Amino acid sequence: MNIKNSVVIVTGASMGIGLAVARELSSRGAKVVLAARSAETLAKLEKEIPSSFAVPTDMRKPEDIKNLIEKTKEKFGRIDILINNAGQGLFAPVEEINIDDYTAIMELNVFAVVRAMQAVIPIMRKQGGGMILNVSSMVSKNYFPEMAAYSSTKYALNAITLTARKELEKDHIVVSAFHPKMTATDFGKNTRGEKYSSLQRDNPDMIVDTSEAVAKAIAEQIESEAAEAMM
Repeated sequence: MNIKNSVVIVTGASMGIGLAVARELSSRGAKVVLAARSAETLAKLEKEIPSSFAVPTDMRKPEDIKNLIEKTKEKFGRIDILINNAGQGLFAPVEEINIDDYTAIMELNVFAVVRAMQAVIPIMRKQGGGMILNVSSMVSKNYFPEMAAYSSTKYALNAITLTARKELEKDHIVVSAFHPKMTATDFGKNTRGEKYSSLQRDNPDMIVDTSEAVAKAIAEQIESEAAEAMM
């Protein structure tokens, strides 16, 4: 898919991978809609990122997702690409998983993504096509101690993504999953349960990607329309 002049929604756009993706796509000529909870941060970023439009959004709130889609459609008249990037981690052994925490990350990592997809699909179908890119994780391809809860949300996301890709092919709506590995963001600080996973603690010399490198890889996947991609 061509990025230039496309209208792109990026969730979790106030920091980390989301912010890097917003900057990267803007540099390639996209009109970027910035979605995140922090209205103050988004207001600053809207001034910094060319052709951007900020819509404060809590992806755990269905009414906020509805507002995000409506405001974007109202502003630009179309939605070409939706990047579901907002997410949160949970590190704990299976026997110690807090079910309330598990429910909270399922709400953000899975249910919010489905709600956003359901909101944009009719718009994309009516306009003749579009693309939905869901940011999953390399943990969904492996089994790491203390990461079962978080990984399971990404396993679910993969199934939803690849099934929707097949279902929406006839409507010219491309649905793809991107799998970053360890990335230099505040993800660990914002996670629930343990601050860091045993994977991080036991592998201090692990190669960590920059958000900017991940953003470039995501841009390349948008252009290639590949079903899955990873670093």
